[in-house]
Amino acid sequence: MPKKSIPLLWALLLVMAGAVPAHAEDAVVLKNSQVTESALIDALGVEAPQGAMGATRGFKPSAQGGTAAPRKPAGPGRANLLITFETNSAALTGDSQTALDTVGKALQSDALAGLTFRVEGHADARGDVETNRKLSQQRAEAVVGYLVSKHGVLPERLVPQGKGSAEPLNKDRIDAPENRRVTIVTIRG
Repeated sequence: MPKKSIPLLWALLLVMAGAVPAHAEDAVVLKNSQVTESALIDALGVEAPQGAMGATRGFKPSAQGGTAAPRKPAGPGRANLLITFETNSAALTGDSQTALDTVGKALQSDALAGLTFRVEGHADARGDVETNRKLSQQRAEAVVGYLVSKHGVLPERLVPQGKGSAEPLNKDRIDAPENRRVTIVTIRG
């Protein structure tokens, strides 16, 4: 079955489960309506013991035989989001702010609260390399600024980085919207 015939949701689940590599050319881009708190937690989270969440009345199930509880597989540590901007602008659109509201809730969740993230801004290949790098940096900083000011995410948990047009998702169409995205990457350690 050709890769493009896999439904988007199924492809997203495969990426989050680690079954499909999350390399730029293979990555799924979450559009505004697809950005959910649980999808972000799954994609950005790190290994946690199975059953660590959801314990009842303070009881934690113990493993039989003295062995540790099975571990939940880590997400890919990366979420590509279609956070859109006007041409040559770092101002967030209304749709992007709505998606970032969900991101803010996920980043403040217990599952992600102790983690630090790199917020990578990307640009399409129109324009020169240095202009695209500066614009992508401004876009990453706009996302960080929004998450800090509107959702109280500590600024030291978010590291903005402009990638310019160096990592396009759609190499066949340089002006494709998925090339103008924000990627959130979990920084481990």
